[in-house]
Amino acid sequence: MTTPVDIAPAVVGRELPAPQESDWPLDDLVLRGLTWSRPETSQVAPPIIGLHGWLDNAATFSRIAPALGWSRPFYGIDFAGHGHSDHRGAGQSYPLLDYVKDIAGLVERHFQQPVVIVGHSLGGIVGSLYAATFPERVDRLVMIDSLGPLTQSPESGPEQLRKGIRKHLRGSGAAMTYGSVEDAARIRAGGLSPLSPEAAALLVPRNLRPVEGGYQWRTDARLRYPSLSRLDEAQVAGFLQAIEAPTLFVRASDGLLGGRESWRKRIELIPHLQEAVVPGSHHCHLDGEVQPVIDAISAFLTS
Repeated sequence: MTTPVDIAPAVVGRELPAPQESDWPLDDLVLRGLTWSRPETSQVAPPIIGLHGWLDNAATFSRIAPALGWSRPFYGIDFAGHGHSDHRGAGQSYPLLDYVKDIAGLVERHFQQPVVIVGHSLGGIVGSLYAATFPERVDRLVMIDSLGPLTQSPESGPEQLRKGIRKHLRGSGAAMTYGSVEDAARIRAGGLSPLSPEAAALLVPRNLRPVEGGYQWRTDARLRYPSLSRLDEAQVAGFLQAIEAPTLFVRASDGLLGGRESWRKRIELIPHLQEAVVPGSHHCHLDGEVQPVIDAISAFLTS
């Protein structure tokens, strides 16, 4: 059952040092990201691992991590193929469950205690699958405008596989070059999940690399390839029912889940779920007024 979060305002007026670039070597690649922390709080509470959305990067947490990282370190991770993290090798792709494997390796190798996962969109999906698979390693789970994976019916599997393989065989076209960071930010601002110019300016630079004549996307072009397969709804239900950690679902009032009543059924599957409705769009933690998101997560972590 879902219960509302009793939202209390977070303490304001405190400043953290600028985030530090961090890297976390795994067996087959290096994940990189940003760390917001104070040295004196490094071992006080379970650390936060921030997992961003598809085609975003760790900078998506730039506006909430300074507040949440005051009492415990906040580690924003660039998923493989995103931001500054390594790309997967030639001939590989980016199936959803490989992100879960990466996070399992990250926590196992670099964190001694259970962690708090704060995931937005794809990050919330990966966080939910990880929390279900390794419940002993997750202290609490926060999903921002995210409530489990996209699914497909079993009979649509062959067509999904066909579409994915054909794209892998065709490959990617020539990379687009932008004359400036601002030009690329304008393109991203009008994307699938639109952003304000201010939010795009925070997010986009970490996804770019300088080249002759301007900038190109640093993100791996294969991230845009269709998935070869997806879970079905029964499989997703099995994962959500296995989540043991207290869980907060932060739902944006104008986010991607609005109007999709079928998603409401998933709320009843997670045993210890609270829901907080906040104003804003899909990027409610980055774009516009983010204090309600900070307040909701802070209250949940200290309850």
